Amino acid sequence: MPDLPPEKDSKEPNVWRQIGRYSNLGFVLPSAVVVGLVIGAALDHWLKTKWMTLAGLLVGCVAGFVELIRGAIRAGKDQ
Repeated sequence: MPDLPPEKDSKEPNVWRQIGRYSNLGFVLPSAVVVGLVIGAALDHWLKTKWMTLAGLLVGCVAGFVELIRGAIRAGKDQ
């Protein structure tokens, strides 16, 4: 019988999983800000106001930072 390679330890970190997890953190904040800005601008155009863009931008910033912090905590617990 041929020798089989030993199975990998399940606790060994997968490099590609770590790359995906940490690169996700880099995209969360900018994408949340852009989405908030676009939604605010669309509401401004639809409702004929001038302040919704700023409100959408602020909501997007807050949502992005919250998700960034959650992701960083989650990544820290996995190690």
